[in-house]
Amino acid sequence: MTLPTGLSRRGFLMKLGIFFNSIVAVILAVPVVRYLLSPITRGRKDGYDAWVTLGNLDQFPSGQTRLATYRNPVVSSWDGDTADIACWVRNVDGQNFQVFAINCAHLGCPVRWFPQSSLFMCPCHGGAYYQDGARASGPPERGLFEYHYKIDGGKLFIQAGEMPTPGQASNIVQGIRPCA
Repeated sequence: MTLPTGLSRRGFLMKLGIFFNSIVAVILAVPVVRYLLSPITRGRKDGYDAWVTLGNLDQFPSGQTRLATYRNPVVSSWDGDTADIACWVRNVDGQNFQVFAINCAHLGCPVRWFPQSSLFMCPCHGGAYYQDGARASGPPERGLFEYHYKIDGGKLFIQAGEMPTPGQASNIVQGIRPCA
């Protein structure tokens, strides 16, 4: 059967199918294109490069390691208490500090500090770290993640917007090279 415009039924249904498939393709392409372009259009959130205070220097006695918390600068209103992040602060000699992420480098379990043995211990799989954050034993292949810090006006600040990742290894034992 041919329509008066010279278009067959098969041709009409083919063009109708192509039209509806084009609409579906555009609807599916919009979120994919937005995802691919989002780093360019959105940029970084405020606070990504922020320096966050951990407190006065007298809170961290020389030669000791203390637990400290800070508020994540890249926070959403629904984050609640999960935006409070813990870290370990080691005052090496009164002027030099090391600030470690609380997470084990193996699977992210929270490590604990044991001053009796001067070790950080992971309760999940038995990972152990020396007081300088270097790997001592267990399954972790690298040391603890370490934050960048600065001292300003008698306060200790860390760069907390960017979470420590494998690219920022703490002390690595001489002769042992990291896998990644």
